[in-house]
Amino acid sequence: MARAYDPFAELDRWFTDAARTPAGVAMPMDLYRDGDEFVARIDLPGVDPSSIDIDLDDRTLTVRAQRKVEPAENQKWLVRERPNGTFARQLTLGHGVAVDKIAAEYTDGVLTLKIPVAEEAKPRKIAVAHTSAPTPIEGALAG
Repeated sequence: MARAYDPFAELDRWFTDAARTPAGVAMPMDLYRDGDEFVARIDLPGVDPSSIDIDLDDRTLTVRAQRKVEPAENQKWLVRERPNGTFARQLTLGHGVAVDKIAAEYTDGVLTLKIPVAEEAKPRKIAVAHTSAPTPIEGALAG
């Protein structure tokens, strides 16, 4: 049975292939708030921990990491979907976080950044002070 040419299916296939570029999937991240800190978990499987570089410039946090491929002498690629090279991801931090207390840990291929909420940004109660005012009768007797 002959199959009709569908230009939209071909275009869809082309865009799907283009979307699989290594830059698009190299550093997937989850970001959430847990109590008084924000937590970013970035997948970096196969990355040498010594290649991870984290910089903070003003309010921009940049994470860079490198994954190298060491090809064998007689190696011939059949499928190559895992991205390699140097990857970077940037986060713009708000003014309500304690940038001087950011902590980072790399375990089992996942980089975890803990970004605490600044003390001045935490919600708090403000106590209301009150004094007892003299009653009008007490004021009238004194005069």
